[in-house]
Amino acid sequence: MDLSAAIHQWQLLLGRSRVLLGEAAAVAYGCDTGASRRNIAAGLRIEHRAQLQGVMRIANQHQTPVYPISTGHNWGYGTALPARDNCTIIDLSALVEIIDFDQEMGVVTLEPGVTQRMLANFLDAGQHPYLVPVTGAGPNCSLIGNALERGYGITPHVDHFGAVTDLEAVLPDGSLYRTALREVGGDDLARLFKWGIGPYSVGLFTQGGIGIVTRMSIVLFRRPECVKACFFGLKDDALLVPAVQAIRTLLIKLPGTVGAINLMNRHRVLSMSAPYPADKIGADGLIPNAVIRQLGRQHHVMPWTGFATLYGPPRMVATAQKEMKVALSNTCSRMLFLTSDHTKSLVRIAHWIPGAPGRHLITLAETLARSLELVAGRPNETALALAYWRNPIPPKERFKNPARDGCGLIWYAPLVPMRPIDVRAYLDMVIRVTHKHGIEPLITLTSINDRLFDSTTPLLFDRNDPMAEAAAQACYHELLVTGRTQGWFPYRIGVDAMPTLAAWQTDSKVFHSRLRKDLDPYDLMAPGRYR
Repeated sequence: MDLSAAIHQWQLLLGRSRVLLGEAAAVAYGCDTGASRRNIAAGLRIEHRAQLQGVMRIANQHQTPVYPISTGHNWGYGTALPARDNCTIIDLSALVEIIDFDQEMGVVTLEPGVTQRMLANFLDAGQHPYLVPVTGAGPNCSLIGNALERGYGITPHVDHFGAVTDLEAVLPDGSLYRTALREVGGDDLARLFKWGIGPYSVGLFTQGGIGIVTRMSIVLFRRPECVKACFFGLKDDALLVPAVQAIRTLLIKLPGTVGAINLMNRHRVLSMSAPYPADKIGADGLIPNAVIRQLGRQHHVMPWTGFATLYGPPRMVATAQKEMKVALSNTCSRMLFLTSDHTKSLVRIAHWIPGAPGRHLITLAETLARSLELVAGRPNETALALAYWRNPIPPKERFKNPARDGCGLIWYAPLVPMRPIDVRAYLDMVIRVTHKHGIEPLITLTSINDRLFDSTTPLLFDRNDPMAEAAAQACYHELLVTGRTQGWFPYRIGVDAMPTLAAWQTDSKVFHSRLRKDLDPYDLMAPGRYR
């Protein structure tokens, strides 16, 4: 590896100001919510996607490993950090062109730096009736980055990579990858048909893939006539098991009309709606159960809170609402169906109510309104507030950035079969392990389909406390190991867990190594990531 020679050539290609070295690279890319640390060789800020072939030819010539990022906002999984030391960051956040939009078919082709907010502004400006594939990570996160991590959301296209039809990428030697259908059938057909022709290779670019994706086509969901959210509660933890079965029945019976369904335990809801009770912590460093129950009563939060969305024509939504009431009537309490118009009216009414009841209703109404925006495909920072629960320092700038703002966050996100017995055993395991390490069990179960939940469990900690940092990392490792033995494993992992994942692979690792032998013989592209 000849890094100095590569840097010199990159400076000639991109300009000296676009090549960050030393402290400048560390400041730009070295901050992580999980408190992970890496030595970063350099940072390259790409202005035009045409530059990437030259960048990779230089990297290949000098055998210099690189690590591409879209916006670097991969909160809880490593942020912008590579899996290994001494990689050069290739920063694609300045590539913000929306290359093509087929309004009739609802397919958008865009660059890696295009964020949820940018696409929302584009759709609003053109009055295009489509939903942004939002996530809870916030409006300033990359659409391509999330799809390549095989992320998911709560709008009707739950599986974000499932909505990807076509992409273009630069390979480790600087050559260009294009799908076969795009080359022989043209851009239009490639954008409209996911599987192309011949062997399907697009999926190889996901999760630490074999190239730098420079453009991607994504099918958007057309804005339905009616979007209605359903909020419900479980007044006893014992009701969770029958609720899971009822939810699965609903997802089977009403595919497409019912979006993803969330179940959040009381801890999780309080982390987004109540201040962290730092003055009431027990000797074990945890919030006592009595305090959790008290906060639940104060903020009207039950042991479990459910959140579902109905999409479609008004009559179809009304019918689905009736089905949902019947299915959940034996387990759920306080079932509330709301549209965005309902929440706006509630906000107006709340402002007329004096004193503490009025303030509480205003907070509740505004939270409901923001939640409705999110499920209607309008990105916001509602869910991102979770990362700040243990951080007493407010955001430093207008938009939240948990890494910059000092938040401690590691995500544990395992797939859990939607069987009541599995769900109960999984919850017991998470509570036991998190308590052992002094971490609050903030648990959400989100339906991926009618067979699986993904459980997003944030491990929140004080990033200024080395002992808290070590406890959070030990907790994550134990969750990973213990969950695996019982049949639950994450759909994505953080950069520090990559060696553990590699140690558990045999046949799959051999297969991927054979692919890389020709495509990336020097192991230059995101070395160590998912392998």
